[in-house]
Order: sequence, then C-alpha cells, then structure tokens
Amino acid sequence: MSNESESDNDKAKALRRHRTLNPTPERVVDEHFAIGGGFFDPRDLVQVKYEMVRRVQEEGATVSEAARAFGFSRPTFYQARDALQEQGLGALVPKRPGPRTAHKLTEEVMAFIEQARTRSPVPSSEELARFIEERFGLSVHPRSIERALARREKKRRESN
Repeated sequence: MSNESESDNDKAKALRRHRTLNPTPERVVDEHFAIGGGFFDPRDLVQVKYEMVRRVQEEGATVSEAARAFGFSRPTFYQARDALQEQGLGALVPKRPGPRTAHKLTEEVMAFIEQARTRSPVPSSEELARFIEERFGLSVHPRSIERALARREKKRRESN
C-alpha cells in the first residue's frame, strides 16, 4: 500500500470519527473538487459545505448552481449558510444523532426514582428500570437512570 493511500485512509477514518465524512462525495462535481488529491477533498463534509456557501457569497454563483455542484439541495444550502453566519465554521459539523436529553426521565419520573431510592435496601438501576416500566409504561435503560442520578447529584453539589 502506498503512503498516499494510507494517508487517504487515515483521513477518511479521522473524518468518520469526527462525523464529517461526506456520505455522498461522488455527488460533488465542482471543478476544484473533481481534480482530486489536492487541497479540496469531496469527502470532507465541512469543507464542501463551506465552499458551497462561499461560492455563492463571494463568487456570485446562484444557489441552485452551487447546490448542484456540491451535491446538496437548496434547503441544505440555506441551512449551511445560516449556520455559518450565526455560529461559525463549527456549526457545519453535523450534530450527534439521537435525543439530546434524557427525555423519558421527566421530573415526575425522577421524583419517583428518588422516592424509590429511600427504601431499604436501595433498589438497583435494573430494578428501578422495571419499576418505571410498571408505573409509567416507559422502557428506560438502567445506565440512563445511573447517568440521570449522577447529573442530579452533580447539580446538588454545585448549588451547595
């Protein structure tokens, strides 16, 4: 294996690890990216989106032309433009998938957990998950309960 392909593979791994690997690099047909092997890398999602926005704002391309050349839809262009203007380059990095909060562990459920933990012996997180399922009809992973309790305890310590 040549050093260049090892380097390409390493970069692809790094992009994947940072969630910035473009899932459709073959759709990028812009001439700068088509050359390949240079500065412009169609696999780098952040770079591709940035260049798409720059092409419109600095070079006067139409939104439709830029979106097509960079392999995106017009709504994606507008989302990227707004994110870049409001939050800077880091906003082009895709957010982690999935819920952002412990949405099942509402205040009501957490109060139930805290009340259940006053029993002796203190129920395990697996037992608490079963209690929540029985009482609220919610399937909650025991580790989610442990993390929610740790966050709550940390808030208590910080407020004291």
